[in-house]
Amino acid sequence: MGLPLRKSKVCPPPACPLTKSMHLLRGAWATNVIWHLSGGPRRFGELRHDIPAISARVLSARLRELETRGLVLRHLLNTSPPSAEYTLTSLGRELMPAIKALIAIGHKLPEVDRRQAKVARSASTAGHLPA
Repeated sequence: MGLPLRKSKVCPPPACPLTKSMHLLRGAWATNVIWHLSGGPRRFGELRHDIPAISARVLSARLRELETRGLVLRHLLNTSPPSAEYTLTSLGRELMPAIKALIAIGHKLPEVDRRQAKVARSASTAGHLPA
């Protein structure tokens, strides 16, 4: 039998602001949905067209999560059949500079990958030089 678990006598530290911010963006496709909503209001079908690789089920789940986190507003349209339009909240718009910075890094990654491959090729051929 193991030793009993003792209660901690210290209060946990306050949550890290970075962790809180990253929590807003968690979930597959969340940043893509935010990106496409940054251009203005979009309906569900328009978002499905904008992001063809996402399934309807995942898009629906992501929109609900982003709405719960306060990043997206859902506005019901008075149409037949009923429809909804999604827009970014002010908090959602505040995330755009961070998302744009991540995109800029993503554009640099192919160059980094090419340089690393070149270095790896050089290293492997250096070890196989004829005597």
